Amino acid sequence: MISAQNLEKFFGDKQALKKITFSVQPGEILGFLGPNGAGKTTTVKILTGLIPATSGSAEIAGLSIDREPVAVKKKFGYIPESGALFESLTAWEYLELIADLHHLPRATFQQRVQDLLGLFNMQEDCHSRLSGFSKGMKQKILIIAALLHNPEVLFFDEPLNGVDANTALVFKTLLKQLREQGKTILFCSHILEVVERLCTRIIIINDGQIIAQGTPKSIAEQTGRQTLELAFNALTGGSDAEQKTVDFLSALREAPE
Repeated sequence: MISAQNLEKFFGDKQALKKITFSVQPGEILGFLGPNGAGKTTTVKILTGLIPATSGSAEIAGLSIDREPVAVKKKFGYIPESGALFESLTAWEYLELIADLHHLPRATFQQRVQDLLGLFNMQEDCHSRLSGFSKGMKQKILIIAALLHNPEVLFFDEPLNGVDANTALVFKTLLKQLREQGKTILFCSHILEVVERLCTRIIIINDGQIIAQGTPKSIAEQTGRQTLELAFNALTGGSDAEQKTVDFLSALREAPE
């Protein structure tokens, strides 16, 4: 499971997180939502040990991120919002490196990587250098790398960036099956329709603090809106998109040429 207790983070004088507390249980997909700059990626980076919290604590699968950083990293897979790859390597070499870092037995790596490459239709490209890959192809390799060691906990920060519709469908189907296997999943995305269909529970964060949580249906009902998208807009102080567009087009027509 994932547990965050009173997480607080300062960057200089700016407070990015304001003592947030939440947990994610096995067999749950938590949608972690918020507008740009709300603190989502900061939270994920703390939970994955990339940056320290200013105060508070966090555990992954019962292990402290601060006190047991190496043991914790064996427990989770992570797709970052902006993933960096060693682009001088081939896809196979990169995945082999990831397997070695996780001390996967050779036979396990060979079988699992073939299965995952086949799932994402990457068999023919696996011996090509990553420098020649499109954004969507690189994203597939990041997904495979996160799943390679069959972790208990998964962090997905905008995992569908750049992928085509077929890959997105495969990923969403896989996500449901991982939940059924009892994996603990934290899912960040700006594609609210996907979040609404996939996630068992949602937390909305804004200005570094949790402002709503519950099922997609309950959050919509709490705000008197029909969809999660409209509820999100209302909760995070978004403007009326339709009126804003009308005003813009009206001003455009009236502007002198």
